[in-house]
Amino acid sequence: MRTSRTLTFTLLGFCAVALVWAIGIPTGSAQPSYAPHKGEPVLIELFTSQGCSSCPPADRLAARLAREDDLVVISRPVDYWDRLGWKDTFGKAENTALQRSYARRGLGGYNGVYTPQIVVAGSLGEVGSDERAVRGFVNRIGSKPAAAIRVRGSSERGFSIGVAGTTSRSAELMLIGVSTEEKIDIGRGENQGRSLTYTNVHISERGISNWSGGKASHVLTASQLSIAGADRYALVLRVPNGGKVLAASWLE
Repeated sequence: MRTSRTLTFTLLGFCAVALVWAIGIPTGSAQPSYAPHKGEPVLIELFTSQGCSSCPPADRLAARLAREDDLVVISRPVDYWDRLGWKDTFGKAENTALQRSYARRGLGGYNGVYTPQIVVAGSLGEVGSDERAVRGFVNRIGSKPAAAIRVRGSSERGFSIGVAGTTSRSAELMLIGVSTEEKIDIGRGENQGRSLTYTNVHISERGISNWSGGKASHVLTASQLSIAGADRYALVLRVPNGGKVLAASWLE
């Protein structure tokens, strides 16, 4: 299990300007010049487990949803199935902790701690294989986004990131590393003998900055995209302790 670390950025004087110009973006251009609009990307988190026989249909749904540009889909394998005969190779206590935090706060929809569960924007929960309900939640959340993340740049040169919007509570901008596809042969447990495929599997995450509304900009250098085992990165603006997700975006 990898341990998440918190990044602290100190960008002073000409160093910040040099970083921005180094990735080809004029100083200040990262700040969004317009408010969030309908259709901003929506975060979908699937809580799943290799030991759960009900999960493969939800895993397949996550793979389909991940192909859509207006969705940021992240699979978060949990660890509470491990005692039942098969240890999930990607299961993490922090994924279980996040799911429990959601449940304590009281999500809308089908709330609780179970697999498979999809949580939309940290606000609405549903059985992870119920595509109709999940899409209904996505439409509801996407119609009135609270904030937006704008990204310019590339993984080779670095990214200029802008955040804009409103919030009643302080939020944290997180960098999340995922593995876009993992194929696993299950040796024991409820899925014994099956070969299963997982999409955008959560590897680790790091805090970038705190945000209390308005406009903010950040520079993320190529060297900071260094989460071992990750081949894709997402930005998620989340209220701490299992709070609502205000915005999400892939780094692309």
